[in-house]
Amino acid sequence: MSRFIIEGNQILSGEIFVAGNKNAALPIIAATVLTDETCVIENLPNISDVQSMLAMLGDLGKSVQMLSSHKCQISGSIGKSRLNDEFASTLRASILYLSVLLARTGEVEMVPPGGCVIGRRKVDQHFDALQALGVKVNIIDHGYQLTLKRPKANYVFMREASVTATENAMMLAAVIDGQTMLDNAAGEPHVQDLAEVLVKMGAKIQGAGTNRMTITGTKRLKGFQHRIMPDHIEAGTFAIAAACSGGEVVIHEAERPNLTIVNLILGQMGVKLSYHDEKTMVIKPTKNLVAIPKVQVGVWPGFPTDLMSPMVVLATQTKGITLCHDWMYESRMFFVDKLVTMGAQIVQCDPHRVLVSGPTRLKGQPIVSPDIRAGIALVIAALIARGKSKIEKAELIDRGYEDIVPRFRMLGAHISREQ
Repeated sequence: MSRFIIEGNQILSGEIFVAGNKNAALPIIAATVLTDETCVIENLPNISDVQSMLAMLGDLGKSVQMLSSHKCQISGSIGKSRLNDEFASTLRASILYLSVLLARTGEVEMVPPGGCVIGRRKVDQHFDALQALGVKVNIIDHGYQLTLKRPKANYVFMREASVTATENAMMLAAVIDGQTMLDNAAGEPHVQDLAEVLVKMGAKIQGAGTNRMTITGTKRLKGFQHRIMPDHIEAGTFAIAAACSGGEVVIHEAERPNLTIVNLILGQMGVKLSYHDEKTMVIKPTKNLVAIPKVQVGVWPGFPTDLMSPMVVLATQTKGITLCHDWMYESRMFFVDKLVTMGAQIVQCDPHRVLVSGPTRLKGQPIVSPDIRAGIALVIAALIARGKSKIEKAELIDRGYEDIVPRFRMLGAHISREQ
């Protein structure tokens, strides 16, 4: 267990580089199960969720060699079809091993996946998609048992545009002869990154990035070398932190096409944002932030749910009232009580909506991080608050953000870690 110690009332300034995309890295790591050939993955974010995903891969029998802190080589075959219970129960992304293990062994057993507690994240949509491709699902004591004897290419309608369910369906379809269509599929940038990897492995994919994707599979997939795309969620997080502090920050690898809705909303709030090129964002000092009537998450290319928690903090610094609405997760907003103890004026309307009035001067407090995204939001709040804050369970934030202490220090933050 560890905590962050933060002296607030600091103006961030300087330059920072965005790390590799966590949500792209996790399914791409799982995809290496689909081949025995060597796979090299570059620009891996050095975070605990990636480390856990690689550890699960090693436990399955794969050879995992770290060539550097951000590059690994994976080779060899798997030796079993049951996921390690401890890993699976603590990492939501463990569910991405369902499709690849089915593709290689025809069966898989696992306990229900764990992860951050931000609401009910059902596995039904995963099972629906896999069943359409020939998988049989049995609910057993303490988990699931899935078998695949007669895989079939098929039309698959996703009841929800679930990212991980789309990725599971993509990876299984990639090894099934024939053409599979995924309708109402997720189109996020990290889904597109996985599609690029599967194409390198030998599958044919059309429509990645849209809600209708066709995949022509092949039974034998090849190894690959791939560089993980930059994390647009992290880029948005740093942009919000800079805007809250009133400083000037240059954010490298902030790919403009993947931040369209984020840039639009920040601009409407009065944030002075520009680009040197398509990958270099500049946040200029902004003194008069203004509220907008509503910020609501949406499926891609809508506002990402993973940026809603930091956006609530930004709303506390704007003049007026903003309704923040996250319909995806019913526990996403439960962290706002911690912002209220710091002086924020927030009314929770229901599990999905909060009304934020600003601007308010926050004050440092001892608080506990409930999940990755709320945790980084609380870090931002502590950076701009008067006085000292202690944020417990810093290791939760480590799951999604690499080396956050030294990187914020480079921007002038007074932040340290304490065991």
